[in-house]
Amino acid sequence: PDCGPRAFYLDAAGRELPGDAIALAQQTLADGRIVAVKGLGGVHLACRGDDGAAIARLRRRKGREEKPLAVMCRDLDAARRLCLVSDEEAAVLQSFHKPIVLLKKRRPEPDALSENGEVGVMLPYTPLHLLLLERLDCLVMTSANPADTPVLTDNEEALRALGGIADGFLLHDRPIRTRCDDSLCRVLDGEEYFIRRSRGYAPDPIRLQRPLREILACGAEQKAAFCLSRGDCAFPSQHIGDLKNAETFEHYSAQIRHFERLFDVKATLLVCDRHPDYLSTAYATSRAAAEGLPLLQVQHHHAHLAACLADNGLSGPAIGLVWDGTGWGDDGTAWGGECLVGDFYGFRRVGSIRPLPLVGGDLAARELDRLAFALLRESGCETGAIPQSESYGKLLDAGLNCPRSSGMGRLFDAVAALLGVRHAASYAGQAAALLEAAATPTQARYPLRLEGEPLRFDWRETVRAMVADRAAGLPTGEIAGRFHNTLVELGLRQCRAARAQSGLSDVALTGGTFQNMILLKKLTAALEEDGFRVWRHRRVSCTDEGLALGQLVIANARMGGNADGQGTR
Repeated sequence: PDCGPRAFYLDAAGRELPGDAIALAQQTLADGRIVAVKGLGGVHLACRGDDGAAIARLRRRKGREEKPLAVMCRDLDAARRLCLVSDEEAAVLQSFHKPIVLLKKRRPEPDALSENGEVGVMLPYTPLHLLLLERLDCLVMTSANPADTPVLTDNEEALRALGGIADGFLLHDRPIRTRCDDSLCRVLDGEEYFIRRSRGYAPDPIRLQRPLREILACGAEQKAAFCLSRGDCAFPSQHIGDLKNAETFEHYSAQIRHFERLFDVKATLLVCDRHPDYLSTAYATSRAAAEGLPLLQVQHHHAHLAACLADNGLSGPAIGLVWDGTGWGDDGTAWGGECLVGDFYGFRRVGSIRPLPLVGGDLAARELDRLAFALLRESGCETGAIPQSESYGKLLDAGLNCPRSSGMGRLFDAVAALLGVRHAASYAGQAAALLEAAATPTQARYPLRLEGEPLRFDWRETVRAMVADRAAGLPTGEIAGRFHNTLVELGLRQCRAARAQSGLSDVALTGGTFQNMILLKKLTAALEEDGFRVWRHRRVSCTDEGLALGQLVIANARMGGNADGQGTR
């Protein structure tokens, strides 16, 4: 008690109050107010998880109007009062990793915590949390940092940034050496299926089959993370975030330096994405030039495939269904709904989907009616019900800022807008998650047309059938369910075509779209029933966060193989 650590409580003006810091924070929370809580890897904003008015106040002040909020429950019994918790989920919740686990709510309808039937739940993982929750059942615990900026770690920094947001501050005198978000996962077949791999897991190594050169893989732009190798270990970083601003980029650069010191790695090779505008690409390019190091740029979806293979202790060759939002394709267009055949050395594109015009470019990822308009118009359907359809049509006719994308994520966004599920996205993946939540169980699917080389999904006939069903009054949930089933059939038929060409029966399912549990489970079952061996991510995320592992193993294979000079084929 004389040496510390010491916790203390400050009011909204930053004045330290006398008395027991924990008790003062508990009282503030019990009164329905918001407290900034300094933890292990950063600062959270907390309020009572059962107080809708307090949650609404937190959302309004933080500018997080719709994105789901995680909660910290006092213990497993408290978590079970809020959610359905299986034995496997309970084991992960109680593990020393203490991640946020996505669980099904007991009342599946939208509420103050989330728009769908799930909520992220974690248990206390520091002594401060344990003490704070002694008198409270459940607290919202969300990162206190402003959107798209790094986690707050410093006391003074938190006081400056959270003025007008927090009604009080529960802080301590232990400096946080490394910023680290809470890890987020589902539990699938008794194992973690990561959405975000961070606190509690990073920087645990992933052991590979053979020694590698000392390589720095710089990852992508969104959900950025990097990966270092030494010996037979790959060291994926914690979740960094989207490299959109100077603060996040500095955090990214500082963590690379920290990992290099921590693991005594001196990179002899750098590898990055091929996208010319990624800040991770700029980092790799400038560092390679400054230090005279070789640089390899790897195609985005090839890296996804390689990451899933390495995650499962494989080196290929294999078939890969790589479904995500967008990534820079070899032809200079945006890819994202790809069927590949490849290994660490190379790949072939054997399947894709018809590219969809992104009316207004990047705006289309937020204003989803732009995508719905393009989907309807290209399918020969009436577009008059879409607001601003006339101006969208002029843009498309003139070819002004309407790049085409084969991204599966953009197709989900377009269908969500078409069905009225979501017309604008306030955070990444929102429309796709709500479309999944809206889908009701069904065995029916829509017409599926595949043609060309690579074998492309021409979605126009599917769209016309969805429009007809909507006009006939078929419930939105049934249409959404049929759409999911159509994509399962798409994946199965493209994999069959790839198997016929290559003789391969191993299929890797990777890319951010496979956060969708309907697709992942149904497609896995359909493929296995057809004689395929299906591989999914287990130790890194299927999103761009896990992509650096794939970059690393590709670079090692292409640039001379293992540290002992032998290839990994």
